[in-house]
Amino acid sequence: MNARSKIAASVAGLIIGGLALAGCSGGGGDAGSGEVTGTLDFYTDKAAWKPDFESLNDTSGEAADITLKTTGYSDANQYDAFIKQSFRTAKSPGLFTWHTGESLKELVDEGLVAETTDIWKKAVDEGWVSEDLRDSYTYDDKQYCVPMNIAYWIMFYNKAAFADNGVEVPTTWDELNTAAETLKGAGVTPYYQTSVLFTFQWFEHLVASTDPDLYEGLTTGEVKYTDPEIVDIMNVWRDEHEDGWFSDAGSTTDPAVGLKQGDYAMINFGTFFAGNLAGAGMTTDDYGMFAIPAVNSDLETTPVAVESGPLCTAENSKQRDLGLAYAEWWMSPDAQTAWNDAHGDVAFNPKATVSDPALAEIGEQIAGDGYSLYDRFFEAMPTEIVTTAIEQFGAFNANPGDPMPYLEKIQATADKYWAEQE
Repeated sequence: MNARSKIAASVAGLIIGGLALAGCSGGGGDAGSGEVTGTLDFYTDKAAWKPDFESLNDTSGEAADITLKTTGYSDANQYDAFIKQSFRTAKSPGLFTWHTGESLKELVDEGLVAETTDIWKKAVDEGWVSEDLRDSYTYDDKQYCVPMNIAYWIMFYNKAAFADNGVEVPTTWDELNTAAETLKGAGVTPYYQTSVLFTFQWFEHLVASTDPDLYEGLTTGEVKYTDPEIVDIMNVWRDEHEDGWFSDAGSTTDPAVGLKQGDYAMINFGTFFAGNLAGAGMTTDDYGMFAIPAVNSDLETTPVAVESGPLCTAENSKQRDLGLAYAEWWMSPDAQTAWNDAHGDVAFNPKATVSDPALAEIGEQIAGDGYSLYDRFFEAMPTEIVTTAIEQFGAFNANPGDPMPYLEKIQATADKYWAEQE
């Protein structure tokens, strides 16, 4: 039997024995038919991934006697509207994809998603998932939903650009700065940047790896974007701009193509970007990956941004019990091995087998000692603040200078948002 159909007897036993556990992981109530096997209606905003999800049906059918009937949406706004409307009907989904951070908190606060505390406890106890990742799904000391996938935001680099200029993979912030100086001196632009959408990743790393508490304070409003500590960090970013370390923010070249043709030597992106590079014709002979060193060398661990998309079950769904049973199976090593075979990327479960050796290596590295995870800026901050910040970081990339005017605009949105929460 192949990897997708061969399920260890121990996991099968866990699923069968754990169905009652999954069925009581929520907050109670009358929802759910009590059925924990059968066909589960699954809704996702990742329509392109529908074949990947349904390719697991043989595996989940054998292990848990559950298969997915997937409905995919390509329009994110249409999807969000459908899901929110479904909570007011009898058709609320037994399983659906959503977003972590403020978007998930809103559903939790309204009692719309099923609790998964017991599922998480078992997964952590089994060594299937990290405590750091559980924190991203925790509200008032309870867990909701399970991770669909994760992506670590790391640095990809052009191996030829490094080798031709005698640059080694950096392991400290000073070494990274030396690499950038060496590359720039040789006429190679060190880093990719843009002025649209993915404008936040350098900011998040500078803040989180200087002082994790400072980053956490931004998520709660206790720290202001105009505070001196944030301004100092932005001035580091400005100095790097002035040194010519970043690519043209207005370039329309595909980022993967840009790395391939040497427009820049490094690009900070999620591990899923390995698929983009493959699409551009690059292999791991052409590119490498490394965790970005912490700015503050005194930190006990190196913070790494993690992006995680959840699988959720509606609390009032008729398929609530079935959805929770599938969620418990989904956390297992065999489920995640099958998912990785189908979709690729690092795995949130360290006991899963990752098909790409390079992704497996960096996934094992970051999941090991010496690293800690924090939520990516896009999910960690309230949506209104994210929207303004992305615009202002993009404007800063296009016209770097005094960071205060950009930070003041972000803080104005933050002030308005946090005042409305009181």
